[in-house]
Amino acid sequence: MHTVFIDGSAGTTGLRIHQRLAERRDLRVVTLGEALRKDPQARKEAILGCDAAFLCLPDPAAREMAQLLEGSDVILLDTSTAHRTAPGWVYGFPEIPGPYAAAIPTAKRIAVPGCHASGFIALVAPLIAAGLLSPESRLTCHSITGYSGGGKKMIAQYEDPARNPLLDAPRQYGLTQSHKHLPEMQAICGLKTAPIFCPIVADFYSGMMVTVPLFAQDLPQGVTAADIRQLYADTYHGSVVRYRPEMDEEGFLSGAGLSGKDGMEISVAGNDARILLLARYDNLGKGASGAAIQCLNLALGCDMTEGLVL
Repeated sequence: MHTVFIDGSAGTTGLRIHQRLAERRDLRVVTLGEALRKDPQARKEAILGCDAAFLCLPDPAAREMAQLLEGSDVILLDTSTAHRTAPGWVYGFPEIPGPYAAAIPTAKRIAVPGCHASGFIALVAPLIAAGLLSPESRLTCHSITGYSGGGKKMIAQYEDPARNPLLDAPRQYGLTQSHKHLPEMQAICGLKTAPIFCPIVADFYSGMMVTVPLFAQDLPQGVTAADIRQLYADTYHGSVVRYRPEMDEEGFLSGAGLSGKDGMEISVAGNDARILLLARYDNLGKGASGAAIQCLNLALGCDMTEGLVL
């Protein structure tokens, strides 16, 4: 039986990972008492006694713990932003083109992708890898997420009966264009320039819809929407990430369509002149704890979908 430790189990992602692993009969979750939960040495020793550990910590704390464990053979899965573009860490998205599917099962250091970044990368990385989109492209990304993506503080704000009325409407953020997901969005896709990124949080608990719009004239000569659809169909036909020819719901598309699920749906809408690349999933599923569990499964040699809701 494999043993797993969750460093930072009191946060939103850590709690959900703990809940998921507690139902597994093939794993045992190692825990520390409340008095030792923030003791760096006790946490380090707990991790060293396990097969794998999740770092569900703020970036500085994740870097600190990774440094304390440098050279160890424990599998570390970091859910923070700290190591997503760091040397020596494997990006935990096995479905996208590149070395990831082959590297994750043998990796000792795995960076779990960011929620918004997951949709953008799923849409853009295959196009660049196949030459259907230039690395020089200057892209825009719109993303709407449920409020659970903001963690405990934001969840409490939205669920407060006396909440600020401004929370009743969708709210755009990341207004300085320095969102923490931008480095991985650029690096993993191989873009020369980071996209303009417009994230929006809205009054629903969980779910996510990422859209990347393209003008047909900005594609390499001869590339059409049909080519993109075919590439997605050829790339995404697994149990977790799937291409869907149509996702239209009577002219609408809900960001909560995969709430509570760990899969991701990829599609293409628009027309021959103006193309919409679409990725729909749960910010808490394939965008967070679901992706983390999928990476753990691969690293431990388990079935990739064990414990996932698909």
